[in-house]
Amino acid sequence: MKNFLSIKDLTRDEIIDILDTSCRLKEERKSSKTGEELRKKTLLLLFEKRSTRTRISFEVAMNELGGTSIYLNPADTQLGRGETIGDTSRVVSRYVHAIAARVNDHQRLIELAENSTIPVINALSDLEHPCQLLADLMTIREEKGRLEGLRLAWVGDGNNVCNSAILASSLTGIKIRVATPKGYEPDQEIVRDGRRLGGNITVTDDPREAVKSADIVYTDVWTSMGDEEEREQRLIDFKPYQVNRELLEMAKDDAIVLHCLPAHRGEEITDEVMNGPNSRVLDQAENRLHTEKALLLRLLEPETINTQIP
Repeated sequence: MKNFLSIKDLTRDEIIDILDTSCRLKEERKSSKTGEELRKKTLLLLFEKRSTRTRISFEVAMNELGGTSIYLNPADTQLGRGETIGDTSRVVSRYVHAIAARVNDHQRLIELAENSTIPVINALSDLEHPCQLLADLMTIREEKGRLEGLRLAWVGDGNNVCNSAILASSLTGIKIRVATPKGYEPDQEIVRDGRRLGGNITVTDDPREAVKSADIVYTDVWTSMGDEEEREQRLIDFKPYQVNRELLEMAKDDAIVLHCLPAHRGEEITDEVMNGPNSRVLDQAENRLHTEKALLLRLLEPETINTQIP
């Protein structure tokens, strides 16, 4: 695997392998055990969008694996003065060992990867957020002990995280039901890709139908970065899609609630649910660190996957 632009860049077995490695690294971190596998390796964080969890988790991941990271936004680089993404990619490929890019347009990510001689990681684009889904799968497996056969309800916008959730579910045997208002459905090509991968995918406009008997209830903000001009209309359109106590009662009693954060409390999710006993939101956020460590090892030092850290 040279690049990680989409969750479908991984096979099911590779996903499980990353999750196994992530669990090991999580346990070892509890005993303050760190490694040097990425010593003298540098990760470039090239971010066009704001970030909290993604930036911090990647920087800490590189540090705890013995490597370093450099953070740049377009204003810090010649991209801000019109240099092409291809020229930037060809040059930085000679300086660093991998690039994690957070971009407005997925096509820029593709151009970055096409011109790179080093691994490129999708740290978020308008089409997908695959790093988030690795953490989500880890959280689900920690709680449920398995992935295959579980039912995941996505409630809200059919956005980039939803797209990756569809593909991740399809690869791991999770049955996914997506509830969005009409006009906000997930990318149709993503849905087709998921079904070609064998996914059990339902898209509906009924949140109660989606959540009924679900093992996992997942939501995200109604207004993502780049959609701010539509905010007022979105608040109207998504009002029936709030994850609240009444909706959660349609799911299984032991259902877990996920949210990739940041959350607009009182909009897509209530404080009662966000802070309640079903919520695994903070575990999910923490697991970004462990899965990104495992992903970096697979890309940069594949022979160390699932071996003991010295």
